[in-house]
Amino acid sequence: MKQVTIIDYGSGNLHSIAKAFEHEAQALGISVKVSSNAEDINNASHIVLPGVGAFADCLNGLKTAPGVLAAMEKAAMVDKKPFLGVCVGMQMLAEESLELGAHKGLGWIKGKVIAIDSDKTLKVPHMGWNDLVITQKHPVLAGIKTGDHAYFVHSYWMDCANGGDVLAKVDYGNMLTAIIANENIVATQFHPEKSQQVGLKLISNFLKM
Repeated sequence: MKQVTIIDYGSGNLHSIAKAFEHEAQALGISVKVSSNAEDINNASHIVLPGVGAFADCLNGLKTAPGVLAAMEKAAMVDKKPFLGVCVGMQMLAEESLELGAHKGLGWIKGKVIAIDSDKTLKVPHMGWNDLVITQKHPVLAGIKTGDHAYFVHSYWMDCANGGDVLAKVDYGNMLTAIIANENIVATQFHPEKSQQVGLKLISNFLKM
C-alpha cells in the first residue's frame, strides 16, 4: 500500500493537514502517516513538508530531527518521490531567506524568500482568501483555474530565480509566488488544508503523481 508521510519536526499542530490528506488518500488507497521518523520517510511513496512560523525556527527543527533531513533529501532529490512543501515548507526549499536576518535554505529551488513590501496600504501578513493566477499547466493543477480561491497566511514570499518553476501567482499589491514545481517537487505558499475544494483538489492531484 502506498503511504504519504507528513513530516513532523515540531513546527505546529499537524492535525488539520493530516485530516485533509486522509480525506483524499482514502479514495486512492493511500495511507497517511504523521511522523518524525526517518524510516517512515524512506518507506513513503509521497512526502509532505508543512511549515508554520519563522523560517529559521522551522529549518532548525528540521535539522535537529534525527536523520529526517537526510532521508527527505534522498527521497526527493535522489529517488525523485513526489514531494509537497506547504507555506514555510515551501520557503525552506529556496536558497536563502531574509526573514529576521539572512538564513541559508535547502537550495532545492533557485531563489530567495523576501518580505512582502509591495504596497504600504495593504496589511502584512497577507492573510485570508485570494485568487490564484495560473501561469502554466501542470498535473497538480488539474481542475484548478485562474480565479479559484486559496487561503494564505504569510509575511514573506519566495522570489524564484527561474520563472519556469512558478505555476501560479497571487496578486497582493505585487504578483507573489503561490505555487511552484520542479520535476517531482511541488510547493504552495497557501495552505491547501484550509483552502476547501481547491486545496483538496490539489492534494488529490499530488497523491496521483
